[in-house]
Amino acid sequence: MLVEWFVFQGRNIMARHHCLLAALGLSIATVSAIAQTNWPSKPIRIVVPFAPGGTADISARILAERLTKSFSQTFFAENRAGASGNIGAAEAARSTPDGYTFLLGNTPTIAINQFVFSKMPYDSARDLAPVSFVARVPNVLIVHPALGVRSLEELIERAKAKPSSINYGHSGAGTVLHLAGELLKTMAKIDIVPVPYKGSAPMLLDLLGGQLQMAIDNMPTALPHIRSGRLLALGVTTAKPVGVLPGVPTIGSVIPGYEAVAFFALMAPAATPQPIIARLSAEIDKILHRPDVMDLFVQLGAEPVGGTPAELARFIASETAKWREVVKTSGAKAE
Repeated sequence: MLVEWFVFQGRNIMARHHCLLAALGLSIATVSAIAQTNWPSKPIRIVVPFAPGGTADISARILAERLTKSFSQTFFAENRAGASGNIGAAEAARSTPDGYTFLLGNTPTIAINQFVFSKMPYDSARDLAPVSFVARVPNVLIVHPALGVRSLEELIERAKAKPSSINYGHSGAGTVLHLAGELLKTMAKIDIVPVPYKGSAPMLLDLLGGQLQMAIDNMPTALPHIRSGRLLALGVTTAKPVGVLPGVPTIGSVIPGYEAVAFFALMAPAATPQPIIARLSAEIDKILHRPDVMDLFVQLGAEPVGGTPAELARFIASETAKWREVVKTSGAKAE
């Protein structure tokens, strides 16, 4: 009888234990649902993994200002520069996934750095979730007039006739501008020599001075020199021609399939609730299609995009696969 009593009490305790766990689980689920319903209830941080003043920073601030009005809650940009964007991106990726921290990432932090750095503080595919495709920025292939070529066809012909005779500058190993040149080398089957710089500004100075023959650079920084005639534009890296450079063909029209753009996207810590991501993405899509916002991005030399998280995920997968192969072929490394 004593044994039976202990067995009965044990079963009773276990039953109460399971009921408590069930009630606790229900409580956690309820709290989570309430948190999502009340989102946002406090300021939201957009981590910008670069210094103030660049395209990523300005894009984040354009969004933050308008999202603040849309949600009646403060959105703010916070700069965390360093290690080609890895420091800020890692901080955002490791943040609590509660809808109050996001990342304004770009091509390197989302699709390239993982292949050019030997050690990474985060895994972009595992630790970050797509929210919204904010903008793409075209690049342009530019040459010094003294090179004596007036078209991409002539450039390719020269490079094939005289291998290693043409130097091209870029803003640093593993950057989009570096790999855009490597992609050109591979697809056009030419031998041109990369010359690394610590940023686009010193590279442009040498190109303008004639120490370099060519470069692929961001549209906004190259455009004034193209318009002044000090540099010649031979092709844009986008799939379609760019309105601010009428008459300049796409590189893809000469080398089918070529495309190399810088993109900017809002990302969230991976476990951020999907209802929050969907709600924020839908609002950003509306914002990016407002005429005044479109004008602001055009002034930056960028094209606002928008769309759904699923569409962004497919784009990121495609870009990641492309740049993985370019890095593998070129052997590009950054430390």
